[in-house]
Amino acid sequence: MTTAQALVAFLAAQRVERDGREAPFFAGVWGIFGHGNVAGIGQALQQFPRLRFYFARNEQAMVHIAAAFARATRRLRTFACTSSIGPGATNMITGAAAATINRLPVLLLPGDIFARRNVAPVLQQLESPWSQDVSVNDCFKPVSRYWDRINRPDQLPSALLEAMRVLTSPADTGAVTLALPQDVQAEAWDYPAALFEPRTWHIPRPAPEETVLAQAAEWVRQSHRPLLIAGGGVYFSEAEEALRALVEATGIPITETQAGKGALPTDHPQNLGAIGVTGTLAANRIAHEADLVIAVGTTLDDFTTASKTLFQHPEVCFININISPYDAHKHAGLPVVADAKVALEALAPRLEGFRVEPEYAQRIAELKEVWEAEVERLVRKRHGPPMAQAEVIGIVNAFARPEDVVVCAAGSLPGDLHKLWRVRQPGTYHLEYGYSCMGYEIPGGLGVKMADPHRDVYVMIGDGSYLMMPSEITTAVQEGYKLTIVLFDNHGYSSIGGLSESLGLGGFGTQHRYRNPATGELDGDVLPIDFVANAASLGAHAIRVRTQEELWRALEEARQQDRTTVIVVEVDGATRVPGYEAWWDVPVAEVSEMPSVRRARAEYEQSRTKERWFL
Repeated sequence: MTTAQALVAFLAAQRVERDGREAPFFAGVWGIFGHGNVAGIGQALQQFPRLRFYFARNEQAMVHIAAAFARATRRLRTFACTSSIGPGATNMITGAAAATINRLPVLLLPGDIFARRNVAPVLQQLESPWSQDVSVNDCFKPVSRYWDRINRPDQLPSALLEAMRVLTSPADTGAVTLALPQDVQAEAWDYPAALFEPRTWHIPRPAPEETVLAQAAEWVRQSHRPLLIAGGGVYFSEAEEALRALVEATGIPITETQAGKGALPTDHPQNLGAIGVTGTLAANRIAHEADLVIAVGTTLDDFTTASKTLFQHPEVCFININISPYDAHKHAGLPVVADAKVALEALAPRLEGFRVEPEYAQRIAELKEVWEAEVERLVRKRHGPPMAQAEVIGIVNAFARPEDVVVCAAGSLPGDLHKLWRVRQPGTYHLEYGYSCMGYEIPGGLGVKMADPHRDVYVMIGDGSYLMMPSEITTAVQEGYKLTIVLFDNHGYSSIGGLSESLGLGGFGTQHRYRNPATGELDGDVLPIDFVANAASLGAHAIRVRTQEELWRALEEARQQDRTTVIVVEVDGATRVPGYEAWWDVPVAEVSEMPSVRRARAEYEQSRTKERWFL
């Protein structure tokens, strides 16, 4: 068999199992063929159609599709992604970074330069004067959990087993890159038959160490104002019911990261909602006062911790339940290195009889009631036209069914969705916020839809992100996967524009405007971009709306369609959902001739004094 044929046959035979449930690990292969892979992997996929081939329009997008699919299946399934050499390969690097940062398994198979060097330099080869063993694929190394280059056919078996070890590891998973020189793809070798036999990889559930678990229970019992942060690890380990049982028995409130939102329904009495920079008033106030933080399956990034200004209790300490030792040791916390579900189930009986103090429970209830009233105020107000972004979110949320999924990634939408979107079932809130990658939204929505075609998927996307990567609308139409894309037209980058204004920069360089001959700047008239015409040209059903009533009718029309619909709604980019008692460290110029920047710098220096060291 050729190297490529052996690769495809191996991938088709891989399965995974957790809790007695077994499934094929690879749902297929995404690719765009060029001279670096058409005669290798392309030929192999044509010869062995058992592994379905999907044709994307952009290499970055196909990695986003695979990552979104992996997340929607709780990391139990994924795709492989193949590309030609050169720009086809490097287009995948952004997708690789997003997958690795979000701990999502994706196998990348970029074509590479000739392993036999006699014809070098070949088309698209980056020559290096200090080594002949360098190509653009070396750029994948820092954004991959595992990286290898297959320079000989007999190197493939050991590389494949290592790749699967990483892809199926709950702690170490991410993008795995196997660079495939185009000549080696076509070379044959006598591969052992055992390589192609069905192989099932068990996904483990590591249990916590007993002494550490006992210490964690003691810390909880000694606390007066405990708080739990639910991160993505709750979702990936299917720990929602274990979490519910623990907080209902103890009264401990929970807050949610972007990846953890939906761990409990939004209306659950113990759920205070989003935490941190994009957090709710209720969650952030309780976080300010907490003397114990139980962080479950979260990386404790700067948005969650408000750049380490959120937890202000002088004696606050952390219990970190995480399958990754690296994350479990953050903030000098007590590291409970374990599967989230197993750890929560083991902790619950050790807390039997413990309940938060009555006055704390009352404060939790009062803050939750105040926040729910604030959400109602924001989503039900009538503004414009153009409408406010919060209005649109409220209407789509009210229209969507409990099992439907919302998908987003970048701009001001993630923050507003984190605060305002009401989740009724786990797995229905899909935000890529580890990398917050503009352009993820539409391919991400496609990956989510492929994971469960029976649910409607609502892709919420700003006009800036849309312009970066609308191409996979065509792929969704081609494959028959229907998305409902709600495109917020605010004539620019509303999120970064608002940040720019807060830093004294007046929104410089963030709007879709003509260059003004009078000023020489990009502050002329608004560009007349016709998003409806653009979406229709890619094969979608497209609608333009301006009012709440028109949006509701458009959502009804989209539900009746058998193909992807793009609903374009102009929104007022200057009308934003406020922040709630949290700060984000974005450095401001230390010296400037602009008074607005000097004022912003003074405020910045004052806010920085609240940053804490957790040692």
